[in-house]
Amino acid sequence: MASKEKREKIFSSYPIPKAVAALAIPSVLSSIVNVIYNMADTYFVSLMKDTNATAAVSLTMPVFLFFVAFGNIFGVGGSAYISRSMGEGKKDKVKKISAFAVFSSILSGVILLTLILSLIKPLIVALGSTGDEVYGYAYGYLKYIALGGPAIVTSITAGNLVRGEGAAKESMTGMMIGTITNIILDPIMILALDMGVAGAAIATVIGNIASVVYYAVYLMKGNSILSCNPKRFAVNDGIARNVIPIGIPAAINNLLMSFSNIILNNFIKDYGEAAVAALGIAMKVNMLIAFVQMGIGIGIQPLIGYSYGAKNMQRLKKAMGFTMICTAIIGSVLTVIYIIFSSEIINAFNGEGNAQVTEYGVKILRALMISGPFLGIMFTFNFAFQGMGKSVPSLILSLGRQGLVFLPLLVIMSKLSGFDGIVYAQPIADLACLVLAAIMFAIINSKLKKDPAFYPKRD
Repeated sequence: MASKEKREKIFSSYPIPKAVAALAIPSVLSSIVNVIYNMADTYFVSLMKDTNATAAVSLTMPVFLFFVAFGNIFGVGGSAYISRSMGEGKKDKVKKISAFAVFSSILSGVILLTLILSLIKPLIVALGSTGDEVYGYAYGYLKYIALGGPAIVTSITAGNLVRGEGAAKESMTGMMIGTITNIILDPIMILALDMGVAGAAIATVIGNIASVVYYAVYLMKGNSILSCNPKRFAVNDGIARNVIPIGIPAAINNLLMSFSNIILNNFIKDYGEAAVAALGIAMKVNMLIAFVQMGIGIGIQPLIGYSYGAKNMQRLKKAMGFTMICTAIIGSVLTVIYIIFSSEIINAFNGEGNAQVTEYGVKILRALMISGPFLGIMFTFNFAFQGMGKSVPSLILSLGRQGLVFLPLLVIMSKLSGFDGIVYAQPIADLACLVLAAIMFAIINSKLKKDPAFYPKRD
């Protein structure tokens, strides 16, 4: 386990490629594990050979994203503020920030639990349920996911906080423990114990509980500058004001992902249950490209935050440039693989071998690949905004990608091109937001050039 001093050296003195590798590789592995975590339920549910069950898991994914969103409010916001505070040398404040984030996430999980259980029936209908069988499966899944809400939110928050102090390996370990637990339990719960879709939800909750236990032990061992001591909990001294505005754009991104998935499901359900199932499969397998590139961006966020807190813009921009090159290369390679093997990838999750699911799935997956090589560059900009504490640009980018740009495109393109218009709306929105992100960063950088603390004048 890395010492506190060694973790800070990663931020302050490691060469950029070495620093990015130290932070991004565990983060990417965590992201891949997260993809596996999300795909495991779909895969094992597909072995039930019931399209209704697969469709139910696809329909309920947006609700799970609500828990992710609240975990990101306190996890991403807390992580960014922690790394900036470390750059400024305010280590005692880090303990207050982490305690605030941990206990706020637990409370948020309890609130979500209460709301979802009280509104579960109309919620399933709003998600786009297409029949009684899908409704029944979705009800069983959501009930248990809601009950595990506090653990899910806290697990996401804690993983981000630990990463924010530079302990990328420990953050990855906690996530892997949860994922491996989930994957082991999935076939047991779903198939061996014949619990079906509800078993998938129970396995997910137990996995998150395992992650929370690991992070709690890590924090209490004393090799961390973070704290989960309730006595350290505080909302004053700018803590809530600096955590929540940065966490909200990350949360909005997840909430809008949830909302846009609901809208997509409702647009695409007119093409039948096979189309709904295909959309769910394609979206989940596409997570590999999105999450790998996102993982690199997430990994360097603490480095960006620390560099910004230390007013070292040269190191900040070098980290961003190197990261963008890495994401473009990786995104391009994965895109080519996905396009060549799209049928095989879709059929791996098409338990019934439904020809319509394959046809729709291949078309959706190939459409999503348009933005594959460039997605990581946009994520790098967004996580840099968060690391720098620039909540407004991050918010604009989040609102644009899943809302203000995407939704109008979805409505217009669906009317003009039907099914094809629906599936091409997201990649086109991604490319538009990449351009927007580059413009916003250029504006921020031009303003910072006027500040001698960030750009010292040379004699």
